[in-house]
Amino acid sequence: MAPTRSRRPCAICLLHEDAASVIAYQIARSDLWLLRHHPNPAPLPGWLLLDARRHLAGPLEFSDKEALSWGHAVRYASQLVQRLTGCDRVYAIAFGEGAPHLHLHLIPRQVSDLHTAAWSVADQYRLVAENKRPAADPGRVGELVARGREYVESDRSWLDIPS
Repeated sequence: MAPTRSRRPCAICLLHEDAASVIAYQIARSDLWLLRHHPNPAPLPGWLLLDARRHLAGPLEFSDKEALSWGHAVRYASQLVQRLTGCDRVYAIAFGEGAPHLHLHLIPRQVSDLHTAAWSVADQYRLVAENKRPAADPGRVGELVARGREYVESDRSWLDIPS
């Protein structure tokens, strides 16, 4: 069973072990980090998540190696979001309340889309979850995952994590 902090199994640990999820959404995996697209229904195409491979709640629990590599991994993943979507900015948000396993949301921000400005992006997440706004097209999500994998395969610096 996946690690827990309560009686429930950790949803992020379960995702990392789920073969269908790995096939559908995983873009890259290193010893420390897993980069994946938000599963369907995704709020926006290109909404990626950078997860700790090890079950931990957040930076307070980083090992020295995780602490040294975190900035590199976040920069690489953020640049990939921008490369895949052509966005103007990349928001990085982590709360850890829904699943107490570090997963950093990397959200593409198009300046021309007022629905993704600042905290409005959280409203988009909720509206999709409540079926009040259409989710990102699953075909587009699959295309971005495939392109992300191709990019990571051609640029192996993902694996050059400082230690």
